Amino acid sequence: MTRTRFRTGPRRPGRAFLVLAAALLLAAVAALLAGRAVSPGAVWRIVGGAEGAVDPTARHIVLQLRLPRLLVALGAGACLGIAGLVLQSALRNPLAGPEVTGVTPGAVLGAVTATGLGLAGWQSPAAVVAAACLGGFAGAGLLWVLAGRDRGDPEQTAVYGVLVSAVLAGLTAMVLLVAPGELGSVVQWLVGSTEGRVWEHWRLLWPWALCWAVAAWLLAGPLTLLRCGDEQAAAAGLATGRTRAAALVCAVALTAGAVSVVGALGFVGLLVPHLAVALFGAELRVGLPGAALLGALVVCGADAVAQGASQVLAGVLQSDRLVLPTGAVTTFAGAALLLLAVRRTARTPS
Repeated sequence: MTRTRFRTGPRRPGRAFLVLAAALLLAAVAALLAGRAVSPGAVWRIVGGAEGAVDPTARHIVLQLRLPRLLVALGAGACLGIAGLVLQSALRNPLAGPEVTGVTPGAVLGAVTATGLGLAGWQSPAAVVAAACLGGFAGAGLLWVLAGRDRGDPEQTAVYGVLVSAVLAGLTAMVLLVAPGELGSVVQWLVGSTEGRVWEHWRLLWPWALCWAVAAWLLAGPLTLLRCGDEQAAAAGLATGRTRAAALVCAVALTAGAVSVVGALGFVGLLVPHLAVALFGAELRVGLPGAALLGALVVCGADAVAQGASQVLAGVLQSDRLVLPTGAVTTFAGAALLLLAVRRTARTPS
């Protein structure tokens, strides 16, 4: 019998984790120091617990705005990284990701509907998460129904995913037309931004993220088998249908949690899993924690870049209110990387 062979991981995964942890620490420091109104020296004194000659306003900015924004960026990035790897493993589709499977657009639609239309009892942060979950499950379910027998075809699934995403984006635009006065309050979900995230968002995100990340890690063994193919997984005694359904629930929940606090951060859930597999291999007991670290690193780094670029652009354009969304940075960088990968693949002889 022919066996499917794949690399189960690097010879020294610990070294890769150490490098990623060091890079994540540097990105976190950069994100904490970036921004206007507070100098890096003042930030160090505040974080170090220095008392005395520290402006109370600066202390409030660092401890009540920058620090929770940093933690939310880390948590949301980890959620999207895990969700993308779970989706690609469960569907055996390298093109699968929250952005192109209807999960992220559906979650955005749910969050925007709950906030923009002011539905009774649906404007609290916890209710927004619930609405995002409902929208994410609706988007994933619509793709599942449309794909039908073509679910095993990556290209066909990607085409259906684009169609579902377009439909959901159109519905979101209709909601904004009905409630145009709420455009400013929901734009964060359309583009993706960590600006204005406070401790309430972090307290809402971390238990949700931890619960579903643990659930995804418990599915790591079965998902690794699914990557070999349904026939081989079934031969090993795995209930493929139930495993795939449980994995999709985890992926949608993780995506909805991230979207409900930072919005649609483009390409994070699509490209981070490829980096995780390249670094850690197809064994998901190692790959899932690696994807979490990579996702956190990407979003945190994008947040630092967005804050720094906003400061530069504000000085050039003489506008203190100019803020570059984190989602714009991830979308630009992700699109550039995807274009490079496509061009490299096209040039590779078959």
